[in-house]
This record gives sequence, structure tokens and C-alpha cells, in this order.
Amino acid sequence: MQHRIIVLGAGYSGAVAAGRLAKRLRREDVAITLVNAEPDFVERVRMHQLAAGQELRPRPLGEMFAGTGVEPVVAKVTGVDADRRTVTVTDDTGGTRRLTYDTLVYALGSGWDTHGVPGVAEHAHEIASRPGALRLRERLAGLEAGRSVVVVGGGLTGLEAATEIAESRPDLDVSLAARGDLGDWLSARGRRHLRKVVDRLGVTVHERTSVTAVGADHVTTADGRSLPAAVTLWTTGFAVHPLAGATTLETTGTGQIVVDATMRSLSHPEVYAVGDAALVQGPGDKPLRMSCASGVPTAWQAADAI
Repeated sequence: MQHRIIVLGAGYSGAVAAGRLAKRLRREDVAITLVNAEPDFVERVRMHQLAAGQELRPRPLGEMFAGTGVEPVVAKVTGVDADRRTVTVTDDTGGTRRLTYDTLVYALGSGWDTHGVPGVAEHAHEIASRPGALRLRERLAGLEAGRSVVVVGGGLTGLEAATEIAESRPDLDVSLAARGDLGDWLSARGRRHLRKVVDRLGVTVHERTSVTAVGADHVTTADGRSLPAAVTLWTTGFAVHPLAGATTLETTGTGQIVVDATMRSLSHPEVYAVGDAALVQGPGDKPLRMSCASGVPTAWQAADAI
């Protein structure tokens, strides 16, 4: 009887885990199922390009895993019963079915984090997902010249989005609100280059600025200012998929699954968590930040352990 491996999520970590398992295991011994809500692999780090109007080459999972023995299933994961070793999924027709596993690789990743700031969920856009990027793309396409776009968040996603939008739509008034100084996490040379780029593109930078509320046409800052915003893009970090927190898996307060050094769940040894879904300790026993750069090695680790 084949050992049933189910991988939940085909982002960077899930796709890498499924592919590595397929290479290292024999098809007659295992059945590998890859469940993902979309039929394509989504290059999350390029969602700012999609939002700004660029076309990205489709990467269908069926083509990516053709001939590997991995069976992609396009469906949304709606439940995990870690005690009974089952996964409930719903397809685009509304049909529901239950899949049984012997080993589960949980790679449902993360989405945007509103941090509970009033008005963000109702009025702000996000590019942590392809649907979010497409919604922003449509909104920007219909935006008249001279209208204001405020990007909240001074990390990589915020910088890439602000500069990409400003370059593709020089007729818009693009600004960036960052809690610290512009690029304060970069080297001195990197900060100088970044400053030149935003100046050349005409991006207004509001440094040491925290946004405390988002309205339909403005954002409010901690110091009481109101910045006009026909469009607000929220890029202040990520929050893990909430599903794990609703299971009997041991999770942290942030919803990440607690794992050992092999990415194996401490509470359910037949479950492995990879990528943003796992609490992974890095150098100095500090948790690794959520990113594809740290997520992919966790996929290698889990696949090799399995």
C-alpha cells in the first residue's frame, strides 16, 4: 500500500517540498497530493509588478509537476483534523471532499496583516496574494491622473510597490509612509541609492510615520496628520493562515505550528510544517522572519526528513 503524503499549499515552500519529495521517493511507494487554491504557481515576490500592470507568465501546476508523480488538486483547504489525519477541501464548484494522509506537509503560508488598525480591512489594498494584486491593478487602471496613492510600510514589499507604481504611472501622486527612516535596514550605500531612486521617481516619503487609521480617501497618522489617499496599499507585514490555530496542532500565539529541527510538529509527528506556517528557530534561537528566502530551506529540511 502506498504511503499517502499530502502537501497543503503550492507557494514557494509547498511547491519545493512536493518536488523534492517526488525526486527522493519512489512512485510505487508513495502517493503525493499537492492541494492549492489556484491552478498556477504564484510568484508572490512579483505581485507588485502584477498590480502595476505587468503581465506575468502563467506557471500551471499541472505543467510544473507533469511526469513527477505529484498530483495537483485545485481546491481550498477548509479544515484539518490532525487527530484523524484528514483534510477537508472545497473546489470551485462548491463540492467538498475529505482526503486522508499518512504524512502531512502544512505549507499554507501567510497573508497580509492588518495589525487591527481601524479601516485597513475595509479600505486598504494588499498584494500578499494574486487576487489582492489584481484588485489593486484594476483600481489603479481606473485612477485619474493626479490622484494620490499611499503605500504604508517601509519594507521590501512597500518599497517595490511604491517605486513600481510611480514608474508605471508617473501621473499619480505616490507616497510612502514608513515607521522608521527610509531604508534604515539597508547599508549606507543602499540607503543613498534608494533615496536617489525615490527622488527620481517623485515618490514622497513620510519617514518616522505610523498610520493609525485608514479611511476611504485618506490615512491618519499617529501625529494627527491626514494624508490624502485615493488608494491605500497596506504592506506592513504578514500574518499566518488561521487554519492551523483552529486544529489540535500545537501552535504559537501567532498561529505558527511549533516544530523541531526537522520541521516536524511537536504535537503530531506525522505533520510537518514549512515556510511561514512554522515557527522556525534561527541563529541565536531567534525565530526566522517570514519570507521565501527562509521558507525554501525549511521545505528542503522537511522533505529530506520525510
